[in-house]
Parts: sequence; C-alpha cells; structure tokens
Amino acid sequence: MKKVSAVLLILLSVAVGALFIYSAFTKIYTLESFESFQYTIVEYVKLPWLLAALAGRALIGLEFALGVLIMAHIWGKGKWVLKSAILLTIIFSIYLVYLWVYAGNDINCGCFGDAIWMSPSTSLVKNLFLIIALWLLLRLHKQLVVSTLKWIPLVVCAIAVASPFIYYPIPDNQPQWLKKGRFQLDMAALYAAGKTDAPKVDLYKGKHVIAFFSLSCPHCRMAAYKMHIMLQKNPKLPLYMIIAGKDEYLADFWKNTKAQNIPYTRLKADDFTAIAGFSWPVIYYIKDGWVEAETNYVLLNQSAIEEWLQKP
Repeated sequence: MKKVSAVLLILLSVAVGALFIYSAFTKIYTLESFESFQYTIVEYVKLPWLLAALAGRALIGLEFALGVLIMAHIWGKGKWVLKSAILLTIIFSIYLVYLWVYAGNDINCGCFGDAIWMSPSTSLVKNLFLIIALWLLLRLHKQLVVSTLKWIPLVVCAIAVASPFIYYPIPDNQPQWLKKGRFQLDMAALYAAGKTDAPKVDLYKGKHVIAFFSLSCPHCRMAAYKMHIMLQKNPKLPLYMIIAGKDEYLADFWKNTKAQNIPYTRLKADDFTAIAGFSWPVIYYIKDGWVEAETNYVLLNQSAIEEWLQKP
C-alpha cells in the first residue's frame, strides 16, 4: 500500500509541475499570447504599462520555475517551493474573484493564455484542486535528498525569471520618427461622397494616431485591444481606426478587441490597400495630414503618444 501511495504522489507531483509549466508556456510561446497577458494585467489589475511588462515577465518565469522544481521533486529547505506555489495560486485565485466581480464570468481569465479559453469560475475550481494537490504533496510526500538542493531551487528560479526578459526584451516604445521620409497621407476615400460612416473629425487637421486594421489580422486585433485599453486610461487620446475586411469577421473583431470605444471608418479592400499597403497593422502619427511617425502593435505606447501630443 505504501508503494502504491508513493507512486501516486510521484505522479501527482509530476502532474502539478507539468500544469505550472504548461500555464507559463501558453502565456509566452508566441508574442501575441504574451502581449495579451500583459494587456490583461493593465486592463484589469490597473497597473501602469511598464510595471505590467515587468510583472508579466517575472510571474511567467516564476511559474515556470516552480513547475520544473515541483516536477523534479526539488522543493528547497522547509519545502518552500511548494509553499510558494500554494501562495501564488491563492494570489491568482484572489485575482480571479476580482475579475469575476469586475468583468463578469464570460471572459477568458488568461490562465492558459489563448490556448485554452477558461472563465474565472472554471479557473477557480481548477485552482482549488491545485491547492489541494499541493497541500497533499506538502504533507505526505518527500523531496529528493541531495546535499546541493539548498541552492538549486534559487538558481532555477533566478534563471527562469530572467529568461522572459531575455526572450522578450522590454522595448523602448519609441515610434519610428520620419524625417526626410515624411509624407502626406491621402485619405480622400474616407470622405467620399455618400459615405455614411465618414469621419466626424477632420483627420487633415490637428494630431491623430490613425491605425489601419484588417478584421482577420491577429496582430491588428492585438493593436486594437491595446488601443482600447489606452483610451480607457486616457479618453483624450486622438485615436482613430480605419478597418477593412469581410462582415463575417466584424463580430469576432469587436469581441476580441473591445475596441468599440474607438471611432472608426470602414473601407473597401482596394481603397484600404491603396492607403495602407498589404502588410498590417499600419499605425501612423499624423499631424495636419502629414505622417510624422509610424509604429507597430508592440511599440505602440500611451506615454509616447502623450509626449508627442505635448509637442508644438
């Protein structure tokens, strides 16, 4: 019976460790999934963009390190690795309760990135079983007995936490300023006679950040989601979207981006590509109809836009 219990506890430790590793992997295996995780922190936890970038990388690295150590049965002095895993799961659970109350249950909590859609309530149930499993390991299971284990967990944690900062360095968030290449944007198609959704503002006057999005483009959706959050944090930002794509993609676009708070105009494919080209998203800083800078969905940054708006 003891051998059966020992085998079951070993399998439980491997399963729990694998779950932590998979959770970390799904948040960082693509740039889109990683950016989505950061945007969730900004939107719901209300952290500043830079702090969210730091916290997101550190949390993913810590989650991966705990998974590797639990799976390898290396738990440190006093089993602090298991205790840290329980504490981290409790913190995530508190966040899930807040998310459920603040945003409802019909959203993806982001626990497994975009790989597995999971509501806050479902994730809370998952976390409950996870805490019970960690508690069983803490009370009933033994770690590997090796004299060097005192420092191995700390080294693993240090390497794992540092890795996301190396894999995805924090960008400087500065757009590409155009000097000699500065050009005037031809937006006549936006104001064509009879166009029912023509811009209500004159995009040829003043400063605007204009983004060209294809409804089916995943990077466009990431940029639109980011702009949605930025406009929530500062409603005075002069953001504008120009959208092209089939009607069948529109509902999913709004669901994924929540960008209905951003004014927009739709264009036919030929008019859209005549202005934006064939690689999207295209995001321009425009002053009086002239493109002064361009950026992408990763470098798009609220503080950079606000600094630009302050310039004469």
